[in-house]
Amino acid sequence: MSNPTLITILGPTATGKTALAAEVAYRLHGEVISADSRQVFRGMDLGTGKDLDDYHLHGTDIPYHLIDICDPHEEYNAYRFMGDFRTAFLDIVSRRRQPIMCGGTGLYVDAVVRGYHLPDAPVDPAFRASLADRTDEELTARLASLIKLHNHTDTETRDRLVRALEIQEFALHHPDAYIQMPPMQHRVFGVALPREVIIARIEARLRQRLDQGMTDEVQRLLDSGVPAARLLKFGLEYRHVTLFLTGQCSRDEMFEHLFTDIRRFAKRQMTWFRRMERNGVPIHWIDGTLDTAARADRLLEVLQ
Repeated sequence: MSNPTLITILGPTATGKTALAAEVAYRLHGEVISADSRQVFRGMDLGTGKDLDDYHLHGTDIPYHLIDICDPHEEYNAYRFMGDFRTAFLDIVSRRRQPIMCGGTGLYVDAVVRGYHLPDAPVDPAFRASLADRTDEELTARLASLIKLHNHTDTETRDRLVRALEIQEFALHHPDAYIQMPPMQHRVFGVALPREVIIARIEARLRQRLDQGMTDEVQRLLDSGVPAARLLKFGLEYRHVTLFLTGQCSRDEMFEHLFTDIRRFAKRQMTWFRRMERNGVPIHWIDGTLDTAARADRLLEVLQ
C-alpha cells in the first residue's frame, strides 16, 4: 500500500489560500490542517485572519484542525506544531479522509514538507549564562557549525540566536528527542498573484478588519489579562494595535505602519517559498486571479 498523500496549499497573506483549501477539501472529502503560527490561539481571530466562514460552503462544514487550540499566554513553537500536525494527520488518514495542509507560516510548512528534525529543548539557564560574554558573530558561527542555517530568523535577534543554539546543544545530547513524521507523499501548490494585486488586497482586508472590530479584539485580550508585552511579540496586527491602544501612536500611524509591515511580511513569505523550491520542493503555482472554483479545478487537474 502506498503512503498517504498530503496536499499542501501555500502562499503569501491575502491570496485566498483558506478558501481554496476548503473547496478542495469539499471535493476530495478532506480535512484542513492549518499551518499558521498565530491561528492556534483562541481569541485572536480578526488579527490572524482565521476566515472561519470559508470552512462553511455548499451547505457543508469542512473540518479543520490546529485552530483555536491554546490560549494567548501559552508558548507555541515549531516543535509543538509538528507534534500537533502528526496527531491530526494520523487521525485524518485513519478515517480515510484526505489531509490538506494550508498556511502561510513558512517554517511550519517547510518543517512538514522537508521533514525537519526539531527536538523539544527546555530552557537551560546555565547554558544561556555561558553565552553572555559571546558576540552575536561568535554565536552565529557556533550555530553554523552545528546546522545549516536554513532558517534566517534564527539569527535575527540575540534571543532567537541563543534559543537556536540551546536547541541544537540539547539535540546533541538527546538524540531521541525528535518527533518522527509518519511516511507520506507530498503534492505542494502555491497561490500566485502579482505583487500589486497582493498589496491592494492587503489594504482592503486591513480596512475591513479594522471596521469589523480588530481594535476591540485586541482590547479584549488586554482586558482578559494578556500582557501588552506578550501581544507586542505576536507582531503585525497585535503589535501595532497594542501600540495604539497604549497611547504610543495615533490611529493613522497605526494603520500606515501596519500596512507597511504586512506588505513586508508578504514579501518575506514569498522569499521563504522560493527558497523551498531552491531546496528541492516542487511547488505547482495556481493563478490567484481565478475564482476559487477555477483554482480548485486547476489543482485537481494537476493531481490526476
